[in-house]
Amino acid sequence: MKQLFDGVSQATSKLTTRTYSTSFSLGIYCLAKKFHVPIYNIYAYVRFADEIVDSFHDYEKELLLDEFERDTYLAIERRISLNPVLNSFQQVVHTYKIPIDLIDHFLASMRCDLRRQSHDVASYETYIYGSAEVVGLMCLKVFTEGNDELYARLKPGAQKLGSAFQKVNFLRDLKNDYQDLGRVYFPGINLACMSQLDKQLIEQDIEKDLNDALEGIKQLPSGACFGVYVAYIYYRNLFKKIKSLPPSRILSTRVRVPNYQKIGLLFSSYLRHSLNIFV
Repeated sequence: MKQLFDGVSQATSKLTTRTYSTSFSLGIYCLAKKFHVPIYNIYAYVRFADEIVDSFHDYEKELLLDEFERDTYLAIERRISLNPVLNSFQQVVHTYKIPIDLIDHFLASMRCDLRRQSHDVASYETYIYGSAEVVGLMCLKVFTEGNDELYARLKPGAQKLGSAFQKVNFLRDLKNDYQDLGRVYFPGINLACMSQLDKQLIEQDIEKDLNDALEGIKQLPSGACFGVYVAYIYYRNLFKKIKSLPPSRILSTRVRVPNYQKIGLLFSSYLRHSLNIFV
């Protein structure tokens, strides 16, 4: 039965999300139940693509990405895939009418990680859009459930949130990206001698994205607002921790928020959300 296979596919996407990200898993848990499966399915899809370009160093990454891209479009066309993550993702694409161009841009940014080691302003903005903003837009398609007017109104905030999350990730993963993968995402920054001023300019950009994104979060449908807010608060606190450190520290270690602190942030987020006090 196809339903049985679809259930296995969705369970695989849920396991993938929970294995790779406690923070996003907490956020998804705080969404309305009807949103759990589609958001797990989206996260697992983008996680698999990211793993290809970031982790599979002993394999032919470009060949793997070629196959993943081909199989993505085949899954969408055929409405089935024997890859459980692709099978669950194509269901979201069809159910919520996710535009194919969002997937095109996402895969283009993943391919960029295989071919480009540094960015100018234009390529940086293109990369951010494809790697992060479109993921926010895919999730927004789910949250707005076919309400095109609401989607259009909330679209800028969703893009800002994806952008902010990605830029915080860049700062958090600076050591691995630069030393292990040879990548420099921030344009015009020499990481070999990154100054406090360089770091502050990046942080000002992130701060603006976070502030703009919060205004969009406040306008999300009730079933989506709290879960997205929990993820936002986690990233806001990770960003606060990164801001407190000198450039030399973030170039030598990966900054984390411990799981016990994430649980505390969950409860404080619930209180703020219940009182309609967004910070």
